[in-house]
Amino acid sequence: QVQLVESGGGLVQAGDSLNLSCAASRSSFSIGAMGWYRQAPGKQRELVAAITRGGSTNYADSVKGRFTISRDNAKNTMYLRMSSLKPEDTDVYYCYAQVLLNYYWGQGTQVTDSS
Repeated sequence: QVQLVESGGGLVQAGDSLNLSCAASRSSFSIGAMGWYRQAPGKQRELVAAITRGGSTNYADSVKGRFTISRDNAKNTMYLRMSSLKPEDTDVYYCYAQVLLNYYWGQGTQVTDSS
Protein backbone atom coordinates (compact mmCIF):
# COMPACT_ATOMS: atom_id res chain seq x y z
CA GLN A 1 0.00 0.00 0.00
CA VAL A 2 0.99 3.59 -0.61
CA GLN A 3 -0.49 6.72 0.92
CA LEU A 4 -0.06 9.85 -1.14
CA VAL A 5 -0.48 13.39 0.14
CA GLU A 6 -0.64 16.30 -2.26
CA SER A 7 0.13 19.88 -1.33
CA GLY A 8 0.75 23.21 -2.98
CA GLY A 9 -2.63 24.06 -4.46
CA GLY A 10 -4.04 27.54 -4.09
CA LEU A 11 -5.37 30.66 -5.76
CA VAL A 12 -3.79 31.66 -9.03
CA GLN A 13 -4.20 34.17 -11.81
CA ALA A 14 -3.40 33.79 -15.47
CA GLY A 15 0.34 33.75 -15.97
CA ASP A 16 1.17 32.66 -12.42
CA SER A 17 3.36 29.76 -11.43
CA LEU A 18 2.61 27.14 -8.81
CA ASN A 19 4.40 24.09 -7.49
CA LEU A 20 2.55 20.96 -6.43
CA SER A 21 4.06 18.19 -4.34
CA CYS A 22 3.03 14.60 -3.76
CA ALA A 23 4.63 12.83 -0.82
CA ALA A 24 4.55 9.03 -0.72
CA SER A 25 4.42 6.95 2.45
CA ARG A 26 6.93 4.42 1.18
CA SER A 27 10.17 4.61 -0.69
CA SER A 28 9.52 5.81 -4.20
CA PHE A 29 12.32 3.53 -5.31
CA SER A 30 9.72 0.79 -4.90
CA ILE A 31 7.15 2.72 -6.92
CA GLY A 32 6.91 2.50 -10.67
CA ALA A 33 5.25 5.24 -12.60
CA MET A 34 3.88 8.31 -10.85
CA GLY A 35 1.92 11.16 -12.25
CA TRP A 36 -0.70 13.82 -12.03
CA TYR A 37 -4.26 13.89 -13.22
CA ARG A 38 -6.70 16.75 -12.96
CA GLN A 39 -10.44 16.94 -12.92
CA ALA A 40 -12.88 19.78 -13.31
CA PRO A 41 -16.47 19.51 -12.04
CA GLY A 42 -18.58 17.42 -14.38
CA LYS A 43 -15.62 16.37 -16.49
CA GLN A 44 -13.52 13.26 -16.77
CA ARG A 45 -10.20 13.06 -15.01
CA GLU A 46 -7.42 13.76 -17.50
CA LEU A 47 -3.76 12.90 -17.41
CA VAL A 48 -1.54 15.93 -17.01
CA ALA A 49 1.91 14.40 -16.73
CA ALA A 50 3.61 11.16 -15.78
CA ILE A 51 7.11 10.08 -14.86
CA THR A 52 8.70 6.65 -14.65
CA ARG A 53 10.97 5.50 -11.85
CA GLY A 54 13.89 6.17 -14.16
CA GLY A 55 12.75 9.69 -14.93
CA SER A 56 11.17 9.41 -18.36
CA THR A 57 8.30 11.83 -18.71
CA ASN A 58 5.26 12.47 -20.81
CA TYR A 59 2.81 15.36 -20.83
CA ALA A 60 -0.62 16.24 -22.07
CA ASP A 61 -0.38 18.42 -25.15
CA SER A 62 -2.19 21.20 -23.31
CA VAL A 63 0.60 21.58 -20.75
CA LYS A 64 3.73 20.82 -22.76
CA GLY A 65 6.27 23.58 -22.38
CA ARG A 66 4.50 25.00 -19.33
CA PHE A 67 4.49 22.17 -16.77
CA THR A 68 7.42 20.12 -15.55
CA ILE A 69 7.10 16.87 -13.63
CA SER A 70 9.92 15.53 -11.52
CA ARG A 71 10.48 13.12 -8.67
CA ASP A 72 13.02 12.85 -5.91
CA ASN A 73 13.19 9.19 -4.96
CA ALA A 74 15.40 9.96 -1.99
CA LYS A 75 12.64 12.16 -0.55
CA ASN A 76 9.77 9.93 -1.72
CA THR A 77 8.25 12.97 -3.36
CA MET A 78 7.02 13.92 -6.80
CA TYR A 79 6.57 17.47 -8.02
CA LEU A 80 4.67 19.36 -10.66
CA ARG A 81 6.00 22.74 -11.58
CA MET A 82 3.27 24.72 -13.33
CA SER A 83 4.01 27.99 -15.07
CA SER A 84 2.16 30.34 -17.40
CA LEU A 85 -1.05 29.13 -15.85
CA LYS A 86 -4.27 29.55 -17.77
CA PRO A 87 -7.85 29.68 -16.49
CA GLU A 88 -8.43 26.22 -17.93
CA ASP A 89 -5.68 24.84 -15.65
CA THR A 90 -7.79 25.47 -12.57
CA ASP A 91 -8.92 22.03 -11.45
CA VAL A 92 -8.43 19.56 -8.66
CA TYR A 93 -5.07 17.88 -9.16
CA TYR A 94 -4.57 14.28 -8.07
CA CYS A 95 -1.33 12.41 -7.90
CA TYR A 96 -1.07 8.70 -8.41
CA ALA A 97 1.52 6.00 -7.92
CA GLN A 98 1.76 2.60 -9.55
CA VAL A 99 3.08 -0.33 -7.55
CA LEU A 100 3.12 -3.51 -9.61
CA LEU A 101 -0.45 -3.75 -10.96
CA ASN A 102 -2.01 -1.44 -8.37
CA TYR A 103 -2.68 2.27 -8.58
CA TYR A 104 -2.92 4.50 -5.55
CA TRP A 105 -4.32 8.03 -5.42
CA GLY A 106 -3.97 11.10 -3.30
CA GLN A 107 -6.89 13.10 -2.00
CA GLY A 108 -6.41 15.95 -4.44
CA THR A 109 -5.30 19.54 -4.18
CA GLN A 110 -7.32 22.43 -5.58
CA VAL A 111 -5.95 25.00 -7.98
CA THR A 112 -8.43 27.86 -8.19
CA ASP A 113 -8.69 30.85 -10.50
CA SER A 114 -8.71 33.94 -8.32
CA SER A 115 -9.63 36.42 -11.07
